[in-house]
Amino acid sequence: MKESEQLPPTTISDEELVARILQGEKNLYEILIRKFNLRLYRITMAIVNDDDEAEDVMQTTYLNAYLQLSSFEGRSSFGTWLTRIAINESLLHKKQKKRSDELLLSHAQSELHNESPLKYLMNRELKVILETAISNLPEKYKLVFIMREIQQMSIQETMEILDVGKSNVKVRLNRAKEMLRVELSSYYQSTPLFDFDLVRCDRVTRIVLSRILEQ
Repeated sequence: MKESEQLPPTTISDEELVARILQGEKNLYEILIRKFNLRLYRITMAIVNDDDEAEDVMQTTYLNAYLQLSSFEGRSSFGTWLTRIAINESLLHKKQKKRSDELLLSHAQSELHNESPLKYLMNRELKVILETAISNLPEKYKLVFIMREIQQMSIQETMEILDVGKSNVKVRLNRAKEMLRVELSSYYQSTPLFDFDLVRCDRVTRIVLSRILEQ
């Protein structure tokens, strides 16, 4: 990108960026993509529950949003509008994938299911344990939890995106937290956390011995 084509500061509002993109400054769409990447990733993951598929859905969302940019009327924020598209694309993808999976043999289905990174429950890292617990939540609770607790989205925006009332948002969030507490409690009671596996044991032993022998 040439010096004269550098992207402007991100202090420009989303609405102004949309207007300038529609006027021909297509490169400004990069700012919107980078701004909402993390939000869209988390929300699409909450629905499709697969890292690679979530990325595919994100790409489709951005492309479709770009093609529909002229229909954005500003009645809600651009982020809300974009998130709705992401949710619709995720649900459509999930529905299509379900139909496709039904045509596979049970063995193939099992292998595909086990490829999801959130399914490795024996992983001892706290981040993976928490992601697994969140992925096990029913979809309506998972979406609210990710929007409110992880993305720090306001109650109002969550209400607009999901088309539910304020009390419903609060009830779903509290229910999600309670289900997570139960899930995590049962997990750490049945799983030896902070386990020191053989690979790590070998690595530490090798490093220490090598340093001793250097003395």
